[in-house]
Amino acid sequence: MSYVRAEDILPEELIKAIQQYVSGRSIYIPCKEKKSWGSQTKTRQYYQSRNAEIYLKHISGVCVKALADEYSLSEKSIQRILRAAAHAGSAESL
Repeated sequence: MSYVRAEDILPEELIKAIQQYVSGRSIYIPCKEKKSWGSQTKTRQYYQSRNAEIYLKHISGVCVKALADEYSLSEKSIQRILRAAAHAGSAESL
């Protein structure tokens, strides 16, 4: 996250009003529109693809322990991925 100096973007009256509450401290002002996780990077696509691959390998006979070792995940994480895939109904909807 990058910081911007308040003096560079806010009117002086607004800065004085904010200083009454948080003088000299850093504050976070959230965006108006919240973007969904992974919408600005390919991270979401990566995990969807990886999870679909895990699901397909499992239904073709690869055991949970082998998948955990291959993907460097815990067996519990693999089970969670498989449960989500089974609940979703198919690998495409992961």
